[in-house]
Amino acid sequence: MTGRPPHPRLTAPAATEPEPATTDANPTTHPTEQPPTPPTPTSTARTPRQLWTRTRGLLISALILLIAAVAIALVRSDAAHGRLDPRSADPNGSRAVAQLLAARGVSTRVVTTTAEARAAAGPDTTVLVASPDLLTDHQGTQLRSVTADSGGRTVLIAPGAHALSTLAPDVTADPAPSLDALAQPGCSLPVARRAGDAETGGRRYATYPPDADACYRSESLPTLLRLPEAHGGDTLLIGAPDIFLNDRLDQQGNASLALQLLGSRPHLVWYLPSLSDDAAATGSDRRGLFDLLPSGWLWGTLQLFVAAVLAAFWRGRRLGRLVPERLPVSIRASEAVEGRARLYRKANARDRAASALRTATRTRLAPLIGVPPSQAHSPETLLPALTAALRTPGQDPRPLLFGPPPADDAALIALADQLDALEREVRHS
Repeated sequence: MTGRPPHPRLTAPAATEPEPATTDANPTTHPTEQPPTPPTPTSTARTPRQLWTRTRGLLISALILLIAAVAIALVRSDAAHGRLDPRSADPNGSRAVAQLLAARGVSTRVVTTTAEARAAAGPDTTVLVASPDLLTDHQGTQLRSVTADSGGRTVLIAPGAHALSTLAPDVTADPAPSLDALAQPGCSLPVARRAGDAETGGRRYATYPPDADACYRSESLPTLLRLPEAHGGDTLLIGAPDIFLNDRLDQQGNASLALQLLGSRPHLVWYLPSLSDDAAATGSDRRGLFDLLPSGWLWGTLQLFVAAVLAAFWRGRRLGRLVPERLPVSIRASEAVEGRARLYRKANARDRAASALRTATRTRLAPLIGVPPSQAHSPETLLPALTAALRTPGQDPRPLLFGPPPADDAALIALADQLDALEREVRHS
């Protein structure tokens, strides 16, 4: 080792203990001071601490996203739970109006399917559809075919253009909602005149039959319509559900208007449609997930896919063999060796460190014993020539140059010393 700095390869993977403030000049003089590390299954195996350090950012981010998703789901489910349900006492429920109707002798029955609503329709029954926009065209047409001739009353709460096309085809909705929460009757309909001001603002209706009663106008467009039907029945369209909600029932004339609209018959059927109510949706009306997406989303997704494929081809054709480039600055060989050794040490890569040491030793020994560089790593060619060049007869260099990886850090340091000794002996022979 004369004329060279202390064995730079000996700084290769040591134990994973923290480095001391000062480094010994010759770390090989005290090999027993470093407790051996137990063998690991693989040289690149991560400890639990290292795995946690590498993945804690992703785990914390995933946990935050999960908590946010659960919180949003709880908030939305709480807001939508029991909405317009006559059994719910929540602020958005309608239990109060159902109890007031019961005190006046009106029975309330909740149904959840179109078939039940059709079967219950009759001259002595009011059918209230809480969310008419959830009905398919087939469901709306079937319900309309029964209620129009039943002689009873049908109440549609805030129907949109989709629901109006089947349940009230003579009426069209204005695309702009009403900005007025409170309105005066402004019509001759007795129930509206008795109730007075009420919160019917919401959807407005642009066109309707001339014999319809149009009340509670917002910018000249009504938010409540009464459409006469055959056999003494009628259909009522209300632009907003506020007059039926528990927390709005005691405002202005909401309670009076709600009780009069729903209490004209002795029986009230409260229909709560849902997305799962597809018993009547057959044939072409049965819609899947892609049917619910706007066509623009599908075209946009297809364009993004094509763009991604083109970008992959564009980038892929530029990939070629690796081209070495000159470093912008010069790095001392000892610093490069020490940096690589620290990486090996951090990863417990004793097998890679030992392989690097043996490869470098074989590469330097080959020209000294007359072996071509291309055969430097062939045991059949290198070992006979090396055995002939050694001064010690009977010495077998195979375990040293082609043996298994060292079991611990002490064995790795011993391997480095033995390789150095072998190279010195060949150079001096």
